[in-house]
Amino acid sequence: MRVDDFDYPLPEELIADRPPQNRADSRLMLVNREKSTIEHHSFRDLPRLLQAGDVLVFNHSRVIPARLFGTKRGGGARIEILLLEEKGDHCWEALAQRAIRLNPGTCIDFTDGDCCHVAEVLGEGRFILRFSFQGTWLDFLNRVGSVPIPPYILKQREKLPAEEQRALAEIDRERYQTEFAEIPGSAAAPTAGLHFDQPLLAELRTQGLQLASVVLHVGLDTFSPVVVEQVEDHKMKSEWCYCPGETAQLIEETSRRNASRVIAVGTTSCRAIEACARLEWPADPIRTALFIKPGDPFLVTEGLLTNFHLPKSTLLMLVSAFMGNDLRKRAYEAAVKEKYRFYSYGDAMLII
Repeated sequence: MRVDDFDYPLPEELIADRPPQNRADSRLMLVNREKSTIEHHSFRDLPRLLQAGDVLVFNHSRVIPARLFGTKRGGGARIEILLLEEKGDHCWEALAQRAIRLNPGTCIDFTDGDCCHVAEVLGEGRFILRFSFQGTWLDFLNRVGSVPIPPYILKQREKLPAEEQRALAEIDRERYQTEFAEIPGSAAAPTAGLHFDQPLLAELRTQGLQLASVVLHVGLDTFSPVVVEQVEDHKMKSEWCYCPGETAQLIEETSRRNASRVIAVGTTSCRAIEACARLEWPADPIRTALFIKPGDPFLVTEGLLTNFHLPKSTLLMLVSAFMGNDLRKRAYEAAVKEKYRFYSYGDAMLII
């Protein structure tokens, strides 16, 4: 398969640069795979579009303030760092500006004596950094870090007045995080979950829906474009993943009942349950580099709730695998025609 088969034109004005006023104010496209139909709804319609007994699987990973700005000691150059994954002993894998030369031992200063040293150069702008700071790790991040908003959103905001940009940055601290986020570790939000507020979650429970959790810490691949020509040649970076025993049991029980469905809230939840199902539900956390592309099977996922994704992305390929690329193209063409909002802060699609 050619990566170019997953390209599509998108008017720039359809890229959402901010969240809606309320989480559940988004629009929702309903796509039925069996009937090949497309309907347009409000996200608040979700409870009536599902059925009692369905299981919604949410990613409970929490976004950390992973975007750091420091100064190269001795040179004074300002450096932007994006934390990707914890490696233990105050060490993190990080992505840094390629224009800045960093060698093993290079020190980067932050504020009030906080700093880090380059422990290892990994290549492609990635490093292992060892941090030294006052207080706890989360205290340090909250002190010097900011929300790692995706670059396409920041680009959209460049034309805005500085005061409005600062106001949106404050909004991001709350809204670029799901209301059910628990376990810190992600470098990006599991965006399908951003649409849910507490009243909607309560309504889903009242309607007889079952809510389950997994954790997949979103890492480097969210920021890595697919640069090969053939889909099969792309390699995913592995991510930390955990499926609790009660979630695994609920999914197994639901899969045996024909009347109920397992619906993944987001591509990260989908990859988490599919990876764990392939390993027969390991009791301990795993690392997964599962890349689901057209032709690959889905073992347990029977419905998918997801946002509208970037062209040529692994996320778009997963969606195409689930609904078929022809139907996916129709749905995205309809979304552009109906002026849906795209990407992280955009609208959603429910595929059943």
